[in-house]
Amino acid sequence: MERPASSAPAFRFARREDVPLILSFIRRLAEYERLAHQVVADEATLEEQLFDRRGAEVLFALEGEKEVGFALFFHNFSTFLGRAGLYLEDLFVLPEYRGRGYGRALLGRLAAIALERGCGRMEWWCLDWNERAIGFYRALGARAMDEWTVYRLTGDTLAALAEGEKHMYGEHTLQ
Repeated sequence: MERPASSAPAFRFARREDVPLILSFIRRLAEYERLAHQVVADEATLEEQLFDRRGAEVLFALEGEKEVGFALFFHNFSTFLGRAGLYLEDLFVLPEYRGRGYGRALLGRLAAIALERGCGRMEWWCLDWNERAIGFYRALGARAMDEWTVYRLTGDTLAALAEGEKHMYGEHTLQ
């Protein structure tokens, strides 16, 4: 059933009691991206990171009272712009609600939040195989940053680098 074009989607920011719902959206996204085996997040960790440390925010798109999509985002910083940016980590709309404008509405609301907060840009990653999402993003005017390569350290390699730094320079504190 198509949502009437005249009805604007509603949004709300996540609250602490939404942690199980947030984890559910994360797992559904991971399944869609064929990466469910990589999800190690749990409710306790999400609650601490999102609500105690305020490391990221979650925005829900609503149809009536039902959360049908979510966006998890946080701020990064551009030294070239001298301003914060908004980084979109996850965007997901439940399959049965796709094609009704919720994805576009979530991105539009995030763009408005970025501007309200004085951000100089908004960015995200997209899996190379996800042609549907790539086409969607291009239709919005987003462009791929083909000249950049993403690098990542996790788990043992992250710990090894940190341990090597301690051995090389000793324990020290930030000032």
